[in-house]
Amino acid sequence: MDKIKAIIVEDEEASRVTLRNYLEKHCPTVELLGEAKNINEGYDLINLKKPQLVFLDVEMPFGNAFDLLEKFDSLNFEVVFVTAFSKYALEALNLSASNYLLKPVSIDELVDAVKKVKQQISDKNSVHTSNILLENLAIENRQSKKMVLPMLDGFEVVTLNEIIRCDANDNLTDIYLTDRTKRTVCRTLKFYEETLSDYDFVRVHKSHIVNINFVKQYKKGKGGEVILSDGSYVRVSPTRKKDFLDKFSQ
Repeated sequence: MDKIKAIIVEDEEASRVTLRNYLEKHCPTVELLGEAKNINEGYDLINLKKPQLVFLDVEMPFGNAFDLLEKFDSLNFEVVFVTAFSKYALEALNLSASNYLLKPVSIDELVDAVKKVKQQISDKNSVHTSNILLENLAIENRQSKKMVLPMLDGFEVVTLNEIIRCDANDNLTDIYLTDRTKRTVCRTLKFYEETLSDYDFVRVHKSHIVNINFVKQYKKGKGGEVILSDGSYVRVSPTRKKDFLDKFSQ
């Protein structure tokens, strides 16, 4: 395929220079069309250059990456977010399965991100994860937010209120839904523990995360046991009992 036409939107000059140099040296499939240092310049540059890919810093003065994306009715370009560690930003990005790089940017991770974008551009059925990200930002009800599930044969989009529990399956995760079906997802249980901790989910055992909205009964014990609305029983480990009871009481 032709080179991926890209721009950089980043307020720090040193970060722009580093990313530009990395792209020139290690990502020959990317053609850089321009750079912007704030969301207003970024908006104008996107409309002018019509890029296929935007490298977008999450935290900028006078508005963040999400403010920029919300200026568009729909997004017809891919986005690789660049961010310093921010729990709020990472949870939002992970829910939508968006591509992102943590600062300082790793060359290997940059190369991998470009490969993913190239595949997404080639795959006409690929989900525009940034559109789902924007939808989620507009939804106030935590359980109504959407999550992209990357699976071995593609992906699926579900709302959080469809997920009853998540179970560890080696380096994969089995996700049980309200329609009594199961999805096996290419992510670890730890990934979902970190992503879903602020969305009414709690890890009750090394192998289990539950959506507290589907807890029907708790049976006391050393750790105890949770009965969920689908009739499943999930053990609570003694070390996680307090976390579960605290979350449930909220």
